Amino acid sequence: MTSQAHILVIGGGPAGLAAAIAARQKGFCVLVADACSPPLDKPCGEGLLPPGVEALRSLGVELSSEIAFPFRSIRFADKDASATAPIPHQSGFGLRRTTLHRMLVDRATAVGVELLWNARISLLGQERLAVNGEPFEARWYVGADGRNSAVRSWAGLAPPRPGRARFGFRRHYRVVPWTDSVEVYWGEKHQVVVTPIGPSEVCVVIFSEDPRLRLDGALPMFPQVASKLKGAQSQDAERGDQTALWRLSRVTRGRVALVGDASGTVDALTGCGLSLAFQQALRLAEAFERDVLRHYESEHRRLMHTPGRMSRLLLAMADSAHVRRRALRLFQRRPELFAKLLTVHTSLRPDASIGARDILGLGWRVLWA
Repeated sequence: MTSQAHILVIGGGPAGLAAAIAARQKGFCVLVADACSPPLDKPCGEGLLPPGVEALRSLGVELSSEIAFPFRSIRFADKDASATAPIPHQSGFGLRRTTLHRMLVDRATAVGVELLWNARISLLGQERLAVNGEPFEARWYVGADGRNSAVRSWAGLAPPRPGRARFGFRRHYRVVPWTDSVEVYWGEKHQVVVTPIGPSEVCVVIFSEDPRLRLDGALPMFPQVASKLKGAQSQDAERGDQTALWRLSRVTRGRVALVGDASGTVDALTGCGLSLAFQQALRLAEAFERDVLRHYESEHRRLMHTPGRMSRLLLAMADSAHVRRRALRLFQRRPELFAKLLTVHTSLRPDASIGARDILGLGWRVLWA
């Protein structure tokens, strides 16, 4: 390990590796340090929307049907209604989180990022730190160490604004996918998301505010899903994590920048987490190249805008049976409205936005549905 680098990335998950690759492609010397060893896993829905696929392509990581399962639409359903809309322009992909992590590790190694696993990182204050007990000096430091980021505290960045916490629990099942859609099933205060991730495998996640609710207890409440999984073999133990909608007032300070969950999150039901992290990585590399971190600050805010609005819309549907039933009935009757919403949500343009007027208009439509 070198004792200094242009950029030290603390956290070797997808967000940290993406930030390192993007910076290395700009010519910087980059070290990634993580306390664990690959492949790193985290419970999530394992679907990657087109903005994330495009960002990965910019990082030199190409997804295809040989590696991942392409999905071409998104379906919302409850016991009475359903609506499906195509993903415009290009497909999304479902793949295991560990597979994606290995691909990013391989790409980082190929472009010359130095990777230090099982590392002990000591944050000493005043932008001083040690890696495995040795002082380390960098031009910039990147915190990619997750929702409970130690780097965020070390940099003196304000704690996140209180957000609404929910819980997600994931399991993989060996079964031939019955659709090329990501399916979101709506129940009373719970949602189940099914993502095809291979020719004979699906990822199933239950989202709820109840930290005790697990898939075995939830699936009987979703007979449409339970019937599809009848007889399917579970591939692994159930894993869970917290999901929340929260943001920071700032994501940079001095020589420190945050990416991924360390820099703010949207509710996992949006499916935007990884896509946001990869797009943030590209914008951060641009800021390093300009030697102006405030460029990243403004770009980060812009990237989070539409997913934040989408989170609030989906949470409103999750909270209110009245809103949910009327919204799904409206989407079923007016599929072009659902398609418009999905077009904005999956847009490759980072400036695409759901404005307040759009949400107000949707609200009126729901009330009169």
